[in-house]
Amino acid sequence: MSAIRIHSPTTALTISVKQLTCNPSFRTTNCRAFNRTGLRRTLTTVVMSSGPIEVCAKTSFTVPNRLGDCPFTQRVLLTLEEKRLPYDLKLVDLGNKPDWFFSISPEGKVPVVKLDDKWITDSDVITKSVEEKFPDPSLVTPPEKASVGSKIFSTYIGFLKSKDANDGTEQALLNELSAFNDYIKENGPFINGKDISAADLSLGPKLYHLEIALGHYKKWSVPDSLPYLKSYMKTVFSLDSFIKTKPLTEDVIEGWRPKVMG
Repeated sequence: MSAIRIHSPTTALTISVKQLTCNPSFRTTNCRAFNRTGLRRTLTTVVMSSGPIEVCAKTSFTVPNRLGDCPFTQRVLLTLEEKRLPYDLKLVDLGNKPDWFFSISPEGKVPVVKLDDKWITDSDVITKSVEEKFPDPSLVTPPEKASVGSKIFSTYIGFLKSKDANDGTEQALLNELSAFNDYIKENGPFINGKDISAADLSLGPKLYHLEIALGHYKKWSVPDSLPYLKSYMKTVFSLDSFIKTKPLTEDVIEGWRPKVMG
């Protein structure tokens, strides 16, 4: 196991909550305004003073001490990055899992995150828990938009694994990508409009895998007839948080090899 400490760029706050609430120079209106914005950030900083969040993730196939290719882990890391929460990244060789890892992840899966002294598995549960504990900035996707693009990943896998060019898997993927392209055209640049949200942080890593794996194994790329999808991918892939947490191209290729060859 190896560990990498990631420090949040969040600016340290020098005024304590107690000082602010007891200082008579703050008028009531000012305090109310602060409570809606700065106080929440202060409380988050106080909570995080106990230490960074522990995250167990897959290690790289190709480069020692590098993050591996799991899109679900990247989703969690993107959430932490966008919320500017510091974390300790513990890399695990999933081909040779240590005994201690099964004590926190009985099924031997990643990602695993420690919150409130409890280890949590499953990226859906993890990101929801992080949002509840650290609500600022909000990454909540409205329920009516949360399923946008949700079928892209499964249709991508079907096409990637397909050995029959006429089995309809490519068209099934194109149908989902086209629907997403049309949605972003009318509602973009992100799934929730102008603001990035949890749905983008879930879909982005999957589209990144799609681009690399289909390009390598199928010599296939997103067609130019879907310009809004391509623009969306470029925007998400260019985020500082995405660049910081994305896997190596070689790891994505190796990660999908068993499914393609099997």
